[in-house]
Amino acid sequence: MTQAVRRPRSLINTVLNSDGKPHPLENTFVAVTVVLGLLAFVSSAFNNLHLLSSWSGLAGIFTGAYGQYISATTGERFLLIIGLGASAFGFFLGMAHGGLFGGLIG
Repeated sequence: MTQAVRRPRSLINTVLNSDGKPHPLENTFVAVTVVLGLLAFVSSAFNNLHLLSSWSGLAGIFTGAYGQYISATTGERFLLIIGLGASAFGFFLGMAHGGLFGGLIG
């Protein structure tokens, strides 16, 4: 007798794909936003890394905003907001320490 086999759900399927459908594009934007947010947040603690923190924060803000626009599940939106917050924090501190082009122009 043929039985239905249930595969164990992974953490990604539980959190990001809670509707049971795969969302590869949306999940990619989530991952990129979280990584850029973490990079911007950590590098903003150092004054001499203002170029890295401001540019990675700006990129994280843009990827997070577009990710919010196309997101499909609540888990994706939750992680995007975490990444957006970290990106914005890193961006603003990077701007306060020297900005996007501080020391390179003029």
